[in-house]
Amino acid sequence: MAISMSKKKSKASKKVETKQYDFADTILFKILYRIPAAILLLILIFLWSSSTTIISGKFVHVCISSRKLNNLYCLSAGTQPNFEIPIPAHNNSLISPNISASIREVVNIARDDPDSIVSNRVHNNDSGGEVAIAVKAVEAQLQVQRSWISNKNHAESCDGRGIYVYDLPSKFNKDLVGQCGDMIPWTNFCKYFNNEAMGEPITKLGKGWYHTHQYSLELIFHTRVLKHPCRVYNENDAKLFYVPFYAGLDILRWHFKNVSNDVKDTLALELVKWLENRKSWLQHSGKDHVFVLGKISWDFRRKSDASWGTRLLELDPMQNSVKLLIERQPWHINDIGIPHPTYFHPHSDDDIITWQLKIIRSNRKSLVSFAGAARPDSPENIRSILINQCNSDERKCRFLNCSSGGCDQPESVIELFMESEFCLQPPGDSPTRKSLFDSLVSGCIPVLFDPFTAYYQYPWHLPEDHSRYSVFIDQEEVRQMKVNVVERLTKVPVRERDDVRRYIVYELLPGLVYGDSNSQLEKFQDAFSMTMNNLLERVNRIE
Repeated sequence: MAISMSKKKSKASKKVETKQYDFADTILFKILYRIPAAILLLILIFLWSSSTTIISGKFVHVCISSRKLNNLYCLSAGTQPNFEIPIPAHNNSLISPNISASIREVVNIARDDPDSIVSNRVHNNDSGGEVAIAVKAVEAQLQVQRSWISNKNHAESCDGRGIYVYDLPSKFNKDLVGQCGDMIPWTNFCKYFNNEAMGEPITKLGKGWYHTHQYSLELIFHTRVLKHPCRVYNENDAKLFYVPFYAGLDILRWHFKNVSNDVKDTLALELVKWLENRKSWLQHSGKDHVFVLGKISWDFRRKSDASWGTRLLELDPMQNSVKLLIERQPWHINDIGIPHPTYFHPHSDDDIITWQLKIIRSNRKSLVSFAGAARPDSPENIRSILINQCNSDERKCRFLNCSSGGCDQPESVIELFMESEFCLQPPGDSPTRKSLFDSLVSGCIPVLFDPFTAYYQYPWHLPEDHSRYSVFIDQEEVRQMKVNVVERLTKVPVRERDDVRRYIVYELLPGLVYGDSNSQLEKFQDAFSMTMNNLLERVNRIE
C-alpha cells in the first residue's frame, strides 16, 4: 500500500506563531467550509498526484516532472533486494515531499560539484538535503555496478560459467526483423540489418566500418552471444540465461501506427508468461537472466496516461533481471548502460591498432565541432545557444547541421570529429547521445553539459573519474549566457588535451566498440566481451 509522506511542524515552529494569524485562519476556515467536500477532495488528489513522494513496500519512489519526455522520471532507490538507500537522520522520516521538484533542480544540485557530481550543499527549498541524498543513492548504485567489473576473461575458462540462449518463439525476434520494411515510414529499415545488423560497409573509412543504426544493438548482441565460447545447450549447465527479445523493434513497429496501448503491450506480456513457465526462470526469480534492449529505458517504462512505448520494464516479474540498455534509468540498479553501437566493428587486434594510430596522428584543424540540430520546440534545450556560439567563431568551431541532412552520411560525421579537438555533446531527445561514442572513437574529447549523458550511465565502460575522458560545462551556465563554450575550451592547455586524447584512444576505445560476429581479438576486449565478463562475475555472486 502506498503511503504519502509529509513533514510535521516542529515544536519550535509552533512557538513563533502569534495571534495575528487568527483572523486569517478564521477566514480561510470559512472559505474551506463552504467548498463542497467532493470538490475539495479532487483538489487534494490533484495536488498530491502532481508532486509526491511515496513509499511502497521496499520501494522509495521520487517522481519528478519532466517536460522533456512528457512523463514522470521516478527515482527508485532501494529497488534491489538487500540494497538500502542512505536514510536521513533528522525527523525520523525517510524522504519528505520537498524532494518532488523538476528534473532540472536535481541535475543542478548534482552539478554543483562537477568533480564528484553530487554536492554536499543543499538548496533553500531542500531543507533536509533529500535531493542530494537521492543523487548520492544513484552514485551508490553505480558503485555496486562497478563492483561487478571482472578482471578475468571468463571466455578463457568457462567451467561453471555456461551461458544459455533461449530459443524463443520467432514472434519475439525474427518476425520483428521481418517487419523492417514497414517499421519507419520515411526509410527502409531493412538495409541496416545486413551484415548481421552492422549495415552496409563504409569503404571510405576503411576496414571494419559499417553504416550501423543506433537501434541495432539487440541483433548485434544476439549474434555475438550465439557464438560465445561459454555457450551451453542444456539449461542445467547454465549460470547465465540470455533472453533474445527484440523489445526495441517491438516498440518501433507500433510508434507510427494508431494502435492501443494494449496492442503495444501484447508481446511483452506474452514473453513474461512464456518465461514464468520455465523452471530456469523460477529458480532465481529471473536474477540470472539478462535482456539486451536497443532503445532507452524510458521507452520501456510507459506510464498509464502516455502513448509512447511499452510497459515491459514496469512489469513486476521483470524487476530482478539485468537489463542492458543504451541509456539506463539512473535509479534502477538492474538497468545497466552499455555503449551505443558505433560504425566501427573491428575484426582483429590489427584493425584496432591501425585505427588508433590513424586518429592519434590526425590533423585536428578545428578546436571545436558540433554535429546536431537545434530544438526550437524545446526552449530549455541549449543547442541553439551552442550553435550561435559556434557560428560566431567559424575559425575555431565547425557546425554540421543534421536537420538539413548533413549527418546522413556517417563518414561526414566521423571525419569532422577526427579533425576536431573537442566535440560538443548536449542532450537531445533524451540525455544520452550516440554521438558521444562516435566522438570518443574518433579521438575527439566530448564536452558534456548534463551528467546524465554519461556519468550516470556506463559504469562498466567509462571510468568514474570523468575528467580523464571529457570536459564538463554546466548547461545552466550556458542557458544563462554566463559562459562562451568556445572561449572556455580555448583555455584548455594543449598538453592536457593530448593527455586526455591518449587516454581515450589507447585505454578506452577498444572497450567502446563491438567487434564483428567473427572477431578474433586477443590483446583487447571489446564492449561485448567486457559486458559478458561482468555479467558472469555478477551472476557468480547470486546465492
